[in-house]
Amino acid sequence: MNSLKPRIGVYVCHCGINIGAVVDVPAVVEHVSKAPGVAVAREYTYMCSDPGQGLIKDDIKNLGLNRVIVASCSPRMHEPTFRKTLKEAGLNPYLLEMANIREQCSWVHEDHAEATSKAKKLIEAAIAKVALLDALEEKEVDVIPSCLVIGAGIAGIQAALDIADAGFKVYVVEKTPSVGGHMSQLDKTFPTLDCSACILTPKMVDVANHPNIELMTYSQVEAVEGYVGNFKAKIRKKARYVDFNKCTGCGVCAENCRLAGRIPSEFDEQMGNRSAIYLPFPQAVPAKYTIDPERCLQLSKGKCGKEGPACAEACTAGAVNFEQEDELVEIECGTIIVATGYDVFDMNKKPEYGWADNDNVITGLEFERLASASGPTGGKPLLGRDKKGEGGYLPDKVSFIHCVGSRDKSVDNEYCSRVCCMYLAKQAHLIRDKLPEADITVFYMDVRAFGKGFEEFYDRVRREGVRYIRGNPSEIYRKSADPDDHTMIIKVEDTLTGTPMEHEADMVVLGVGLTPRKDIREIIDIFKLSQSTDGFFLEAHPKLRPVDTASDGVFLAGCCQGPKDIPDTVAQAKGAASSALILMAYGKVKVEAQVSVVNADQCRGCGFCVEVCPFGAIELVDENRMGNIVKVAQVNEALCKGCGSCAAACLSGAIQPRSFKDEQILPQIAALGVNTQ
Repeated sequence: MNSLKPRIGVYVCHCGINIGAVVDVPAVVEHVSKAPGVAVAREYTYMCSDPGQGLIKDDIKNLGLNRVIVASCSPRMHEPTFRKTLKEAGLNPYLLEMANIREQCSWVHEDHAEATSKAKKLIEAAIAKVALLDALEEKEVDVIPSCLVIGAGIAGIQAALDIADAGFKVYVVEKTPSVGGHMSQLDKTFPTLDCSACILTPKMVDVANHPNIELMTYSQVEAVEGYVGNFKAKIRKKARYVDFNKCTGCGVCAENCRLAGRIPSEFDEQMGNRSAIYLPFPQAVPAKYTIDPERCLQLSKGKCGKEGPACAEACTAGAVNFEQEDELVEIECGTIIVATGYDVFDMNKKPEYGWADNDNVITGLEFERLASASGPTGGKPLLGRDKKGEGGYLPDKVSFIHCVGSRDKSVDNEYCSRVCCMYLAKQAHLIRDKLPEADITVFYMDVRAFGKGFEEFYDRVRREGVRYIRGNPSEIYRKSADPDDHTMIIKVEDTLTGTPMEHEADMVVLGVGLTPRKDIREIIDIFKLSQSTDGFFLEAHPKLRPVDTASDGVFLAGCCQGPKDIPDTVAQAKGAASSALILMAYGKVKVEAQVSVVNADQCRGCGFCVEVCPFGAIELVDENRMGNIVKVAQVNEALCKGCGSCAAACLSGAIQPRSFKDEQILPQIAALGVNTQ
């Protein structure tokens, strides 16, 4: 501990009127200026501003301050700012303590007197602690100049290309046989009506051919260990049962497959069929076929026809290989970008809309496949086709339903999915284009056209004769048991006129929202990520660090962080790439100084701290005590984030985070008037 007599500077921020309108800041300053050890106490309108920081720097130099307290907002907001201020003034940045008198005081109290009294107490508590702080040393570690990108939708592709173009190695791991993600399933994009494939396909090809990118499709990350700058990832490359180098993508194997056209296509949302050996879609990258091991007769039943697998016999390149096995590879990288995307809302949670029982009630993504020229109907909105994909009818009355699975407490999705209003407007336009005489109705709660050009596009769709009715349907059911009558009844109340309605339609498109992936728990466990209340991955700070995570060196891109449209996804992917590039370009990174430390003499080696550490930063190692080998905890300082979980679990008090030791925290608690004995 620093032996110098504490000379504490206390700086109280008005934060405009955020604090100053509730807390009597001059009275607080006068009060704390008389506290023991306080050499100076000042107030300023915005302490985080350049003049505000200048006050602190001048006092450190002129008054010989060796401790600083800033009473302002949450440390999460500006602690790094003021640490930098101390460092620039020549003082160890960890001799800083912040008193949160905004979020914990002025924002939560209306009584000015009580708020002022509480602010005084909070600062007194900070004074009690700051005198006991130790100067900490920041360390740096080298950064491996490569990045691992998880997911190859538009977010992962964009991030990978940006980093690769900067000259760094990129490993791209995609779970499915092709890159492209959900965007490859779309027909057109709003509001410009660009062809989705025309935008995406060149980038898909670029990511596969870039000399700095190693693309691993049909692969999964199984484990990641290490820390910022020095990650090691174990990746499973699943067996395609097709030799990647021999396959020419000619498609003869699929044509000769005995299950050709009999297996529902995931890419076409089960509205088209594929073979057991398949290419997900015509523009797939890489253009290499894959055998579905659960559907292939040879792999699942051990036999395919009397004469053996027809695909292998038809493949003149000899690429089909049923003996192929999964391959495990390990890579090292300095940074990681998670771009795992989203799932579409599960309509089974809204049975009142009749999606599971009626093939003319479809989701927005299913409509995209019907509207796409590469879809199962060649771009015609045909409904009611038979199992062979023949027949069908074109609808006369089409209805679109907003906010299905979004802003809905009944399914625990209270958030707005941000894209449904506009993609339904786009789909209404496409129906008007394909079926000019169709009666088109959109049922909405309200329209959120917030993006560039969105409002103009919404107006355009209404001018095209699309009718918008404000109402949230309660039920959708078939009008008649007659199989030739495709009419659906939509029960809804027009909330502008208060009129109950039973609207008829022979095609209903549900504007389903975006939800976290079903396998999100696996990803969380591998990368030590956190979830926000909506279930998506939690960013480090919603405004100042929107692509960072609590795990240093791991960044978020795209809809895995929350629903967003394509422009916002691309923008965030570029932000994540930029953040990763900063670390790799600099070559070194500072690791957290406020890490946990172990008093080996007190450690019992119980291992509770190892179990609770969310970052895997603690391990038990052997120690020789008077000839006896015992287990003691050891902290990897590069992994530790100083969260304190280990200290809470430790039975003997042997492990504690620096700057949050018992002897530092207990006086702080006592200053608040709590008996700590």
